[in-house]
Formats: sequence, structure tokens, C-alpha cells
Amino acid sequence: MKKYNVGIIGATGMVGQRFATLLENHPWFDVKVLAASPRSKGKTYKEAAGSRWALATPMPKAMEDMVLLDATADIDQIAKSVDFVFCAVDMKKDEIKALEEAYAKAECPVVSNNSAHRGTPDVPMIVPELNYDHAKIIDAQRKRLGTKRGFISVKSNCSLQSYVPALYPLNEFGVKEVLVCTYQAISGAGKTFDTWPEMVDNVIPFIGGEEEKSEQEPLKIWGKVEGDKIVNATSPKFTAQCIRVPVSDGHLGAVFVKFENKPTKEQMIEIWKNFSSRPQELKLPSAPEHFLYYYEEDNMPQIKLNRTNENGMAVSIGRLREDTQYDYKFVCLSHNTLRGAAGGAVLMAELLCAEGYMD
Repeated sequence: MKKYNVGIIGATGMVGQRFATLLENHPWFDVKVLAASPRSKGKTYKEAAGSRWALATPMPKAMEDMVLLDATADIDQIAKSVDFVFCAVDMKKDEIKALEEAYAKAECPVVSNNSAHRGTPDVPMIVPELNYDHAKIIDAQRKRLGTKRGFISVKSNCSLQSYVPALYPLNEFGVKEVLVCTYQAISGAGKTFDTWPEMVDNVIPFIGGEEEKSEQEPLKIWGKVEGDKIVNATSPKFTAQCIRVPVSDGHLGAVFVKFENKPTKEQMIEIWKNFSSRPQELKLPSAPEHFLYYYEEDNMPQIKLNRTNENGMAVSIGRLREDTQYDYKFVCLSHNTLRGAAGGAVLMAELLCAEGYMD
């Protein structure tokens, strides 16, 4: 695989920082540009983000002295310097939509962690192991935008990454209804315990906009490419409740599911244990060797023990049992800033490169 020059737009935020650490020494991607808000322009990465560095992993040495550009004012300069960009900006939704489309129209593909374009019908929202075939809508998007190379591809909400990968492979039994309660880490809000002391010894039963995303976005992942758009599925039916809990990293989902044709517990576990997909077939650098882990122990998976399985790119499942109102219930876990955010976006970029969309 050839090397690609890449940029990180929104490099000073928590997800931007995670992009930086994941792209350090990446075998395919070289970071050539870091960009953020106008107040960071002209500063080195260390000056702009050093005091606000939120990760246990240190800032990459090779990026410390890189001078930041303005994510909005320097689009043309950035687009000429890289093959594509990762985007994780903190702006209003309409501003993000305009920004990402401006990069695409400057013939610079955008791999986005933001939610702004998740509802755009010709923008693929890809979980690489699940709906990798949605990438083919990029041709229609380019036609709409009038571009040759430029396009936008987005990843889904971080909370979905725990439970949707566990449900999607069970499609052969007709996943019909899903109730999910998510217990979400504070890093999902871009916070640490130092910056959010109110979360210590606390639970907040509300995360703005999260329940709507958790109920609607899976329908796009389950959807089909038809003509020049992705048509959302009408089923399964999802209902969700999302709760913020005092955990640094890792989102846990408690899932209740009803099927059209109820499988056995053994069938479900067998599917999870043997599930493999396009990223594993292509041997993408960030792809976990085993995507789905199933634990037989009653007290597993646990956030502290299992969130970093396969470098944080695996999904852990456990406590599968029959339910009195639904067919089955189980719990599942993913690392929200790795699989759920920057890591999922890096894997998506690897997929798009391997399939020729970045050429």
C-alpha cells in the first residue's frame, strides 16, 4: 500500500488528540497538517494543546513542533498539502456541514467523526465490518458535489459501536425490536475527571441528542444503497436510554432483542465468535483480528478489563440469556474514543484507501 499524506482538522480536541496518537507511526498515513480554530493558528501543537492534553498517551514527538493552520481560512492550502483529512471539529452543526463540504469541493476527501452529515442521504456512515458496501454511494455524492476526488464519509455515533456490531451479524434471524440502555464514559463528552469533577461519584441520566442518534442511526447502517442515496431501513425498531456514568473510557450497552425467527443461544454465540468481515479479509492495519469477543463468565465484560481488547478496536459481549418480554438480553462494550471515534474513523479511511476511493 502506498503512503498517504493526511491532515487532522480539529487537532486540539480530545478526538483530534486521539487521531494524533493513532496516526503516529501509522504504516499507511503520514500526518502533514494539523488545523484547529483561528486562535490556535500559528502556534505549535505543543503550545496550542499541550496544557489541554487529555490522554494518557503522550503527544507524538514528531507533531509537537508542527505549526497549526486555521481549519476554515486555510482550506485551499490544506487541500493541496494532503491526500485527505480526518475531521473532528467542535463547531455548530450547520458550520460543520459547510466546512466538510468545502474540503470535499476542494478535492480533499473528508473522513469525519462529526455528526453533521450522518443524515445526508449520499454520505456513507460506515462501520467497516458491517456496512462496508455503502462506500459505493461515494460516486453519486461526487456527482452531486461536482468533484473528481472529493467526498465526505462519516462514522456513526460512538454509543452505537457497542451494541450494533453485536446485533448486525444476527440479521439472518430477522432482528425485529431492540431496547438498549447505554452507560457512557465521560470522554464521550470530551471530558476527564479533572475537567468534569461533577461526574465523580455521580450518574447523569441525560446526554443531549444521544437517544435520538441511538434510535435513528442504526437504520442507516441497516439501510441499502438505491440509486443516488442510501435508503434507511424501517426495521429493526430501536428504543434507547443513554446515561452518563463516572468512567473515563468505555461505553457499555444493556441490550434486549426480539427476532422474527428466534435463534438458539448457541447459534448466537457461534456467530459472534466466528464473525469476520472485509477489514479482516483485507488485513487492514487497524482491524482487530477478532472483532467480537464473547465471555461466558457472569461478571464479564468489564469496562476496565476489556475496553482495550485488540487495541480498543474489538467489541466485547456477555451475559446472553433469555428474557421474559424479549427473546434475549445481553451486555456489550466498546472503547468509545478508539472503536467509537478516532479508531473507527482511521479503520474506515484504511478501508476506503484499500478499495481505491482515495486515489
